[in-house]
Amino acid sequence: MSGIAGKVVAITGASSGIGEATALLLAGRGAKVVLGARRPERLQALAARIEQTGGEAAWARTDVTRRADLTGLVELARERFGRLDVLVSNAGVGPISPLDDLRVEDWEQMIDVNLKGVLYGIAAALPVFREQGSGHFVNTVSTAGLRIVPLQSVYAATKNAVRTVSEGLRQEAGDSLRVTVVSPGFVRTEFADHMDPEVKARIRDSMDTVGLSPDAVARAIAFAVEQPDGVDVGDIVVRPTAQA
Repeated sequence: MSGIAGKVVAITGASSGIGEATALLLAGRGAKVVLGARRPERLQALAARIEQTGGEAAWARTDVTRRADLTGLVELARERFGRLDVLVSNAGVGPISPLDDLRVEDWEQMIDVNLKGVLYGIAAALPVFREQGSGHFVNTVSTAGLRIVPLQSVYAATKNAVRTVSEGLRQEAGDSLRVTVVSPGFVRTEFADHMDPEVKARIRDSMDTVGLSPDAVARAIAFAVEQPDGVDVGDIVVRPTAQA
């Protein structure tokens, strides 16, 4: 199956930023999208926008730290559209801080959302993909894992853990499943909203100065999704030209 039209794509973190942009782009190209995030009012509004322009969408409140929620999102895709072709694991958090601050709860949250959330998605979708004989995992990681800098060590560790899991999954997947990791750089999203105020100000300044539109990352995801089944786009880095 090549192209995007007709594919059933589930997206976590779909209520804003990269997830929202990806849902709109793929739906605009004929995909049937299944939206998951923690803010149901935003999901409902996004699904309505897609349907008003002739697209097809379903949604479910999804907390990726709950395995049952990921199972439910995959089942929603099958119940509503009969199958699942692509799972975009995009939900992520980044309350970065110096390790000396000992914000252990923030560390645990990043592990639960950024790493375990992806693993729960794999656990939900992999048996379905095996049964179908086809499927595509797209995991959003980060350039933070490519260039380690102060304040981001735990965040980068979770993203690099996903990178490692994704490569292992690719090697185990055989010739019928595809695995793509997408590493965005600075993107103008809500990423910094829950950071320490001083750190937030610095990150926001970088985003505002050089940050990409989420649409740029959505286009990269679409590029991977639209390839024929025999073509596996393994790793995409999308960052502003001006980013160091």
